[in-house]
Amino acid sequence: MTNKKKVVVFTTGGTIAMKFDSEVNGLTPAVSGDDLTSAVPGLSELARIDVREFCNIASPGMTPQKMFDLSRKVEAALREEDVAGAVITHGTDTLEETAYMLDILHREEKPVVLTAAMRGAGDTSADGPANIYCAVKTAASPEALNKGVLVLLNETIHAAGQVRKTHSGNTATFASPWWGPVGYCDVDRVVFRRAPLDRRTFAPSELTARVDIISAQTGIGREYIDFAVSMGCSGIVIEGFGRGNLPSGMIGGIADAAAKGVAVVIVTRTPGGRPYQVYAYPGSVTDSMSYGAVRGGEFSAAKTRLKLMVMLSENPDLARDKTALQSLLDI
Repeated sequence: MTNKKKVVVFTTGGTIAMKFDSEVNGLTPAVSGDDLTSAVPGLSELARIDVREFCNIASPGMTPQKMFDLSRKVEAALREEDVAGAVITHGTDTLEETAYMLDILHREEKPVVLTAAMRGAGDTSADGPANIYCAVKTAASPEALNKGVLVLLNETIHAAGQVRKTHSGNTATFASPWWGPVGYCDVDRVVFRRAPLDRRTFAPSELTARVDIISAQTGIGREYIDFAVSMGCSGIVIEGFGRGNLPSGMIGGIADAAAKGVAVVIVTRTPGGRPYQVYAYPGSVTDSMSYGAVRGGEFSAAKTRLKLMVMLSENPDLARDKTALQSLLDI
């Protein structure tokens, strides 16, 4: 037992730690971190488990600051000599955002694996125990070194930057559109078939920048952009159509926001591809960039928001340096 690897399991709550409460007619937080791990047959055979409860909340209650604080605790744990890796149990609704925030702050070679469940701990055929088992197995695996932060459900391993929740209720909800998973957890070992590329990390001392998301809507004007600026945003992520194109009524707001030193980043609402200046009509990416916007990369609006928040917290001057901002975002 003493020769086994040590895996730290951080618990944050979510469906994986919930049971049905007849008084409120729904799932509520009810299971501790120790309860979670003790309910997984064979877990102690994989590694020595050190459970550390970070919080016990539903995942819509997760905030960027909580993600930032969690990252610090995880990175500190990974620096402990006897720790092989870390597992984080999380709610599915915001798991992809927490995973990505941790990934862009993760500088250790040791693996971090997030897992969750679509069924509560008291449900028939709960998926949490198997997901925790596979997550610990992956975190203890040498093959997972230098892969960044990973997400594992249904025995399938995804890169934090590419994974998305794709179905509101199905247990096969997590997928990586266009690129696919990086590996899987099999009976005898963990198998990787590719590694995440172009990972970039940052190290702000604290999280200070506010960044908002505005979704393009047919017929929308500049009013939401103006409101975001009035609230003191350092950055705005605008989720455009297709290649990132917008209704022309938004352009004046983009111009004024950029002139005031607010970073305006255009992304696409499609689950694959990146925004680009293919067109030249009013509201196109060519147009919005001519008024001070920059293009995001292949990441979702939610992940781009977190990345921009971290970048501007580390270096506020990036908001006015469009060339540097573009090079950091378009990967």
